[in-house]
Amino acid sequence: MASDLSTQTVADSPDMIHVEGGRFRMGSDRHYPEEAPARTVTVDGFRIDVGPVTNRQFAAFVDATGYRTFAETPPNPADYPGIRPELIQPGSLVFQSPGRPVPLHDFTQWWSFRIGADWRRPLGPDSDLSGLEDHPVVHIAYADAEAYAAWAGKALPTEAEWEFAARGGVDGAAYAWGEELAPDGRMLANYWQGEFPWRNTALDGYARTSPVGAFPPNGFGLHDMIGNVWEWTCDWYSAAASLQSPCCAPRNPRGGREADSYDPCAPDIHIGRKVLKGGSHLCAESYCQRYRPAARYPQPVDTSTSHVGFRCVVRIDLERDPG
Repeated sequence: MASDLSTQTVADSPDMIHVEGGRFRMGSDRHYPEEAPARTVTVDGFRIDVGPVTNRQFAAFVDATGYRTFAETPPNPADYPGIRPELIQPGSLVFQSPGRPVPLHDFTQWWSFRIGADWRRPLGPDSDLSGLEDHPVVHIAYADAEAYAAWAGKALPTEAEWEFAARGGVDGAAYAWGEELAPDGRMLANYWQGEFPWRNTALDGYARTSPVGAFPPNGFGLHDMIGNVWEWTCDWYSAAASLQSPCCAPRNPRGGREADSYDPCAPDIHIGRKVLKGGSHLCAESYCQRYRPAARYPQPVDTSTSHVGFRCVVRIDLERDPG
């Protein structure tokens, strides 16, 4: 069935929270180099989804529009020179623990392209969404997130908006609630406990995704701003150093250019990369400590995985002046 992406405005949903704009320190000088330098920026007020979009919410969108996600569509071989014929089928990347220690520089030890994996079948053809209705939707490529946001009368957040919201008013802290990851041993987010990628002790109660709202909200009342699933932003990835202003605190800063977001390690592949924020249930103290507001990751727009989702915003200034 052809997709009908006509807008259904749900921007006044009670599932959104109004965040007053303000000035804050974006990025970090204490962690990964791509987060530096920490810099002062200003964002205008906006409303943002309380949690990432759930399977239940995404299903309503698909039921209303007939939309087919990137992972449900066979790839065009012309877009992927040299692709193996057996991979010209719908599918997505799925995490699978190797069950033993493996070299951490080789992600193919725990990620595999699984034919038939998509948002309805998050682990592959033999899986479904039973019991996962209120978990974040996953296997979402950038165009899928954009399509949902347009239908909902919303937008995807900028990196600055997302990070400001994630900090919950605790400016400059390592985590969304302060400087300790697990204060007094309390699990405040869904991330990996144990040795990644083979031993997850699941002290937080979840080996994969968790229901939205399973963990306490941050200071703005927002859930899962770190951990659970990575979330798309609308900004093209660029080095943070190239985005700072030499003279002032930029207002509503944006990312770089699409052409500058291409992966320098793959110069023959011109696929833009957007900024992901927040980390996921696969971030661990022993690997990828990106369960922090300042953390960022460049994700190709044509790539979907079992740990990437999204949430939406409504920009208040655009509501006042829709032109």
